[in-house]
Amino acid sequence: MAWFLRKKPNIEETHPRELPEGLWTKCPRCNAILYKRQLEEHLYTCPTCGHHFRIGSPQYIAILLDDGSFSETHTNLRSADPLQFVDTKPYAKRLEDAYRSTGLNEALTTGFARIAGHPIVFGCMNFSFIGGSMGSVVGEKFLRAALDALQQRLPYVVVCASGGARMQESSLSLMQMAKTSAVLTQLAQARLPYITVLTDPTTGGVTASFAMLGDIILAEPGALIGFAGPRVIEQATRQKLPEGFQRAEFLQEHGFVDLVVHRKQLRSTLALLLELLGTP
Repeated sequence: MAWFLRKKPNIEETHPRELPEGLWTKCPRCNAILYKRQLEEHLYTCPTCGHHFRIGSPQYIAILLDDGSFSETHTNLRSADPLQFVDTKPYAKRLEDAYRSTGLNEALTTGFARIAGHPIVFGCMNFSFIGGSMGSVVGEKFLRAALDALQQRLPYVVVCASGGARMQESSLSLMQMAKTSAVLTQLAQARLPYITVLTDPTTGGVTASFAMLGDIILAEPGALIGFAGPRVIEQATRQKLPEGFQRAEFLQEHGFVDLVVHRKQLRSTLALLLELLGTP
């Protein structure tokens, strides 16, 4: 009965090969294994199922804007901690961690730029910075960028991605909803185009203010867009929500979004809109 016993030791690899970190990623929708360079070539969308990965302002600047045209503004603004707020960690420490891990100075990046030669004021939210939450500095940067558009008589294009108001700033954060909405009234009175691009996710106070006030509202496929989350709504209404509720396609079907645009067509779509809308 010794015939089934192993006579030789197990095969061992003397120099095990290690896979470099960040070389591959897995699509959360279809589970396809994607090579990082392949993902970048497809503008961070899955070539198999079309899933749009979350990206931030550095990537959107490269994808949407003319090369070298972006000039960042209002970089000297930093969040304060007037409430000395502490949850699982002090708010000041949370801000320090966000600065270090993202290399960004806030959840909103603003500046002057061009799209297909059309001059604009551009804003882009960064979900990686404390969930893209809207605090006092996000509201102030949005306001100042809108005033730049008014002064220079330029269209204002904003890419939205947010988990909502920044709870660590309490009512100071909620005040930004009125503040950003008010300055957009000035843009409308000046007849300057304001275009929003809703990405995954766009929720909470950002949805309830400047995200849904665009003259034209675009959205990326599959983006979660809403005020409260689906689970909260189901618990409050005690009703089963329709399939795809709060997704970009559902909102377009019901008139809340003008057009759902694949990321690969987003730049050309914005260029066409800017050409059609023009400026006075």
